[in-house]
Amino acid sequence: MSPLIEKIREIVGDAGLVTGKEVTERSTNWLGLGNRQALALVRPASTNELSEVMKLCHGAAQPVVPIGGLSGLVQGTESNGNEVVVSLERMRKIEDVDEVGATMTVQAGIALQSVQEQAEESGLSFPVDLGARGSANIGGLIATNAGGNQVIRYGMMREQVLGLEAVLADGTIISSMNHMLKNNAGYDIKQLFIGSEGTLGIVTRAVLRLRPAMVSDNTVLVALDNFDNIPKLLNHFSSALGGTLAAFEVMWHNYYSMILGGNANHNAPLPTTYNYYILIEANGGQQSADTERFTDILETALSEELILDAVIASSSEQRGALWAIRDDIMTLVMTMLPAAAFDVSLPVVHMQDYVDEVEQNLQNKWQGKAKLAVFGHLGDCNIHLAVGTGVEGELVHEDVENAVYGPLAQFGGSVSAEHGIGLEKRAWLHASRTAEEIALMRVLKKALDPKNILNPGKIFDDQEKTYG
Repeated sequence: MSPLIEKIREIVGDAGLVTGKEVTERSTNWLGLGNRQALALVRPASTNELSEVMKLCHGAAQPVVPIGGLSGLVQGTESNGNEVVVSLERMRKIEDVDEVGATMTVQAGIALQSVQEQAEESGLSFPVDLGARGSANIGGLIATNAGGNQVIRYGMMREQVLGLEAVLADGTIISSMNHMLKNNAGYDIKQLFIGSEGTLGIVTRAVLRLRPAMVSDNTVLVALDNFDNIPKLLNHFSSALGGTLAAFEVMWHNYYSMILGGNANHNAPLPTTYNYYILIEANGGQQSADTERFTDILETALSEELILDAVIASSSEQRGALWAIRDDIMTLVMTMLPAAAFDVSLPVVHMQDYVDEVEQNLQNKWQGKAKLAVFGHLGDCNIHLAVGTGVEGELVHEDVENAVYGPLAQFGGSVSAEHGIGLEKRAWLHASRTAEEIALMRVLKKALDPKNILNPGKIFDDQEKTYG
């Protein structure tokens, strides 16, 4: 055991340090695959403990990789045997719920689902939601500026964070635990850490903005064949619902049919013969009136032939079954292995042209054997693509990336909508950010982490261990 690790043990205790075989027994991703490589895994029980750990690591120029629930898709938490991994899994407390101010103060290791459940018990709601709600933690969601299923109404994670606390590379504690919706006293420091992927500081606590609990849910799955009708349908529901549209989730035929094909976990609510399927949900404050309005809007869409078929969820169980189809990423991945997942954004009007070009690129490369499944939030310009080459054991990631990312620039798109850059997308950062923007990012990184010890190699393709 190195002297540095022994000093860390003195700070966090035996319960706060994992070494040797226990480290390698830990997985590296949400699928439970891979073996974690690290000098040690440190589990501080408080911000002060983490601060002391970071002071030691900074003094020794020891690289540190912060990890969360491992639900990211860009290798943003990869580590090697020379790095110390920091997990906030012992920092899962809900410190305070202010029902009047509609805020919740939490430690960063708490799971999203726990926050949602506590907000519900308090008569409020926390609107960020995604399929990995049971494992994704708040610190990771902040670090990646996560989106999820309700961005169209509530915005990204950035809009849900009023204040936060973070530990810098040198152990300095930045406490910006603002509880107010308005606070223009100088720079908004918290924004430095939201979406920074653990490269500028490690978020330890946060003040979350809660919203009023919605008492009505109306959910429908619709089908259509013409992509041009999708933006029309989005505008139709968005304007007619008066701001209560919460989700607009589009599944291309290749996704819908793949999830339902021979899967005993799902019953097909609509035939697998249409080109597109859209899960539309609205939340409001009065069930009977909201349902009547929702039904009228749907009937208008049917009469105007914006959609061809529809099934309305008439119970919470049916709603859950519809969402289970959209959230069943595990089935998708296991069906397509070896597979790669992509998270991109681009203007809605260009999406089908982009998907067509990606499909053509893949089939040209793999002689018509490639598999593609497309789905996404769409209303917030975000789609996900899952790609399989159709050739057992063959998945050359660079070739797949060229097929998926290559066409984005001509459509004004971004290589990352909500998962960040990590290791996986750093070679493509220039495709979505100007040279001047990247240079400014490097200035911020150097200022806050001059020794480049915080999540080194993520976002930027730095070969040097330190700057300067």
